[in-house]
Amino acid sequence: MKDLKQLVENRRTYYAIEKKSPISDQEIKDIIDHAVKYVPSAFNSQSARVVLLLGENHDKLWEITRETLRKIVPADSFASTDAKIDGFKNGYGTIMFFEDEEVIEGLQEQFSLYKDVFPIWSLQSSGMLQYLIWITIEGKSLGASLQHYNPLIDDEVKETWGLPKKWKLLAQMPFGTPVQDPGDKEFSPVESRVKMFS
Repeated sequence: MKDLKQLVENRRTYYAIEKKSPISDQEIKDIIDHAVKYVPSAFNSQSARVVLLLGENHDKLWEITRETLRKIVPADSFASTDAKIDGFKNGYGTIMFFEDEEVIEGLQEQFSLYKDVFPIWSLQSSGMLQYLIWITIEGKSLGASLQHYNPLIDDEVKETWGLPKKWKLLAQMPFGTPVQDPGDKEFSPVESRVKMFS
């Protein structure tokens, strides 16, 4: 496992992936379990929910997404969408990130002073969870990207896998063994993005 700084620097978005994994399914699950357990959340809400799809379940998610988009994307411009979905389906698996709105609503009732910010804090915690899992699986030589086909696919996803209605889908992370480097990345000057006062 590379050190944290190197993992952060190496994290990239990989679209060209294949249905292979250098680690076992159980190790992928262990990475997710560990992240879900230890990523912080406001008021220790632990509202994050994660679904790992492998094999036919992974393929099914992207077919649901394809057919959902087919209904709304003009036919003459669907080819690029179709190819993009193929790219995600070519991966080994998908990690779906949810937040349990029942937990958040409970906190809003219990601590009404913070009612408006609990959903914001929930998203912040989910972002940390997504990032930790992303850099960890990349440290194991898996490439991933973060996709957002929610809320278009939410209802069918919940119905297909029998998930609670109060689970709000936030992101989908298709992953697999990279088959192509993502290329160079450009950075805005850090000096214009960070201020220090001492």
